[in-house]
Amino acid sequence: MLGAALYGSYFILPLYLSQVQGYNAEQIGEVLMWYGMPQLLLIPLVPRLLRLFDARLLVGFGLALFAASNFMNVELSGDVAGDQLFWANIVRAIGQAVILTPLAALATAGIEAENAGSASGLFNMTRNLGGAIGIAALQTFLTKREQFHSNIITGAVSPFAEATQRRIAQLSDYLMAHGLADPARARHEAIVAIGRIVHRQASVMGYGDTFYLLGAMLVLAVLATLCLKRGDAGSGGAAH
Repeated sequence: MLGAALYGSYFILPLYLSQVQGYNAEQIGEVLMWYGMPQLLLIPLVPRLLRLFDARLLVGFGLALFAASNFMNVELSGDVAGDQLFWANIVRAIGQAVILTPLAALATAGIEAENAGSASGLFNMTRNLGGAIGIAALQTFLTKREQFHSNIITGAVSPFAEATQRRIAQLSDYLMAHGLADPARARHEAIVAIGRIVHRQASVMGYGDTFYLLGAMLVLAVLATLCLKRGDAGSGGAAH
């Protein structure tokens, strides 16, 4: 679940910024750097926290923060972009920094020194496998939710509805006032513009649902920490 959420969030947020907000690679990088910068400061402190607190508590706390950061992104709108995502990214970065080392210590606790390398490799492989499955599942879920919301919105924006006809007329008048002389062409372009608005709104709602799914999955991961055995911070796995 951690792998799916970890790699899934790195996949979904850049996709949202690119498809919905039209960000380029540099702008996306400026948003995502707030994933990494807080971790550079926090990760060196995690071994000290492991000596003070049970590793399970740290993992549960980190997963809870990670879940909260995704729930902060549920209520998306067309106006939510890099600046509005700042605090969610900070919370996510803190949560990830607290999770990784304690979870590795728990996963490899009790492993003999000669098997510690193999155990660490298996742990990383499992996390990467979870990420691959998670990205594929999230992409499928996102597509299905976009289609669902598009069908709902399209049903409400009927071309025969008075509000829709009024909006088409307003857009047609605007386009004709700005260079389109053919009324039929202006009406067609107005309908296309409304279609783009519907598609964008359906996409935004689909991304909100996807962040909700990530948050719910991490809540289950918090509950799963109750099943973990107490790890020894001084075991071979702690060096991973």
